[in-house]
Amino acid sequence: MTHKSFRVAVVAGDGIGVEVMPYSVRCLQAAAEVFRIYLTFEHFDFASCAYYEKHGSMLPPDWKDTLSNFNAILFGAVGLPDIVPEHISLWGSLLQFRREFDQYVKLRPCRLMPGVRCPLAGCNSEEIDFWIVRENTEGGYSSVGGRMFPGTDREVVIQAMVMTRTGVDRVFNYAFDLTQSRPQKHLTSATKSNGISITMPYWDERCPQMAKQYPDIKVD
Repeated sequence: MTHKSFRVAVVAGDGIGVEVMPYSVRCLQAAAEVFRIYLTFEHFDFASCAYYEKHGSMLPPDWKDTLSNFNAILFGAVGLPDIVPEHISLWGSLLQFRREFDQYVKLRPCRLMPGVRCPLAGCNSEEIDFWIVRENTEGGYSSVGGRMFPGTDREVVIQAMVMTRTGVDRVFNYAFDLTQSRPQKHLTSATKSNGISITMPYWDERCPQMAKQYPDIKVD
């Protein structure tokens, strides 16, 4: 069998990201051996508050060209608010990765592993096994808005949530396709429609429309 080869950009970032990254790389290497995958790693010091202190920005000007040469980015964590304001560190690094590479789905597996005690009384490993599919580039991550009359009594601050049919539907398509591969074929859509009264109800409206394409899936 021919080994598949992948290049991974390792960006540790800040805080615990730096601490866990060596172990994360070891875990990937171990998994790669099992699946006969060959991984090469290259480490970068940008997307960190230490880099910002030295250069005045979280990323170098050519960061996208640099990372485009890799198959994946292994990212740790970002944020040291005592050094750099959090909206600068996050929007200057991780959210740039999401936006420029159009990483519109955040996929989070939730499993209770055998032998691991659960804080929920009476649960066993078979009862907790699902995926969270979260919108990753629109909504609260739209970054639309601004300030008027800063520093005066007339100061106005506006930030808008933006949802598009393209953006919403592609997240639903991903979630429904993933659900089809799951044994229970059960999808739950969760929003904050009681408080966010325009964009979230739009999401709720799109769910049953998209569900028509997947009649074998239970939706709530």
